[in-house]
Amino acid sequence: MDCDALRDDQWERIKGFVPGGTKGKRGPRTDNRKFLDALLWMARSGGRWRDLPERLGDYRSVKRRYYRWIEMGVLDDMLETLAREADLEWLMIDSTIVRAHQHAAGARKVKGGAEAQGLGRSRGGLSTKIHAATEALGLPVRLIGSPGQRNDIALAHDLIDDIDAESAIADKGYDADHLVDRIAESGTEVVIPPKRNRKVQRTYDVDLYKERNRIERFFNKLKQFRRVATRYDKLLANFMGFVKLAAIAIWLR
Repeated sequence: MDCDALRDDQWERIKGFVPGGTKGKRGPRTDNRKFLDALLWMARSGGRWRDLPERLGDYRSVKRRYYRWIEMGVLDDMLETLAREADLEWLMIDSTIVRAHQHAAGARKVKGGAEAQGLGRSRGGLSTKIHAATEALGLPVRLIGSPGQRNDIALAHDLIDDIDAESAIADKGYDADHLVDRIAESGTEVVIPPKRNRKVQRTYDVDLYKERNRIERFFNKLKQFRRVATRYDKLLANFMGFVKLAAIAIWLR
């Protein structure tokens, strides 16, 4: 996929669940394909809205429509639809930190303030954490954003709920009794190495655990999109919109 253009086969795959573009007396009111190309350019380049090339539309119109899509959950629905094709032989969960630009700070109270901002503060600066669940091929099935200091295990249940897989793979940061029991109760094989301080060391499939590198490779692909590698958006929902857009682009490759 080019940084700012969908191929014909990619567009055919998703155009059925893209809202808008209804035909009026003078033709389609909006060009959905050009709008998605504009969002992909923004995600890949990491540029400002006002830097959007004119050939991809007026940046103010694109920006307003993008925010409407976030409110409507369009990108969530699109990713969920693609994830129905997931190979759930394995389910892998992990998280990655994204540093936030200084312009991401200072969300207005009318927009939700600090709660809607979802920024973590530490000696390393402002950050956001992306929690992800991927299938056997390393393609994303669920993405959740949180402040950077949030512990991985805090959102583990949200990542795996209602997803049936043969095996669940995670690093030892997810070795907690409540999560291990939850996975085992669903009949899924637990592939999580036990922490050293456990009195009883649980066995796990060491060879299968090596496949966990696939979710790390997914994060690598995700951060090739500059709007994801560094957070510029003040609101967590707007930032996660670009994360999900990048995930959709990875599905369409």
